[in-house]
Amino acid sequence: MSQSVQPGPYTQQPFGSPYGQRPEPEAKLPWSKAIALTVAGFLVAGAIAGWAWQQFAPLAQYTVDENGGSLGEEQMTRVFGPDGMFTAIGFLTALVLGAGLFWWLRNYGPWAVAIVVLGASFGSSVAWGVGMLLGHDPLQPRLEAAKPGDLLAAPLELHTWTPLAAWLVGAALATAIIATTSWRAEPVATTSVSGTSESAPQVK
Repeated sequence: MSQSVQPGPYTQQPFGSPYGQRPEPEAKLPWSKAIALTVAGFLVAGAIAGWAWQQFAPLAQYTVDENGGSLGEEQMTRVFGPDGMFTAIGFLTALVLGAGLFWWLRNYGPWAVAIVVLGASFGSSVAWGVGMLLGHDPLQPRLEAAKPGDLLAAPLELHTWTPLAAWLVGAALATAIIATTSWRAEPVATTSVSGTSESAPQVK
């Protein structure tokens, strides 16, 4: 009759790993490549978002008269339309893209949050720049060339800097949700064997 003692604590094996084999850590990209890909992703997203902002932002219409241009009551409600559209587009874009990038970079730990949030701030700036480049048409020169009765669209612009923060809020929300659901503490041993038992020889 022989009796043996199994040394060491029991370690749960991940699905698909052979029994007794230590799981290999997931490979990480170099920091420079991870940052470059994040910036590139937000660069493309910012350019598309800026184009969408220029295309779909509701603009107030000025009515030209002898004194210049004026806004009716209905048009006054559309003055801040570009701000609202930029906020909505930026928040949704950063939420979706930030979630995807953070999930990809989650093994970098808390530094992944900084990478995604900084990328979102870059994307916000790109979106504003592209939108202004495509759609900002100063009003005064058009008023001088227009005739009484003409309708002129207000220039595409942000009236406050608050909409730019929508990108940061969306990215931060995405990272917070994923971090709370994916980050777990390191697994601990479920059973233990004393050092005396581990070193005890087999009894025959």
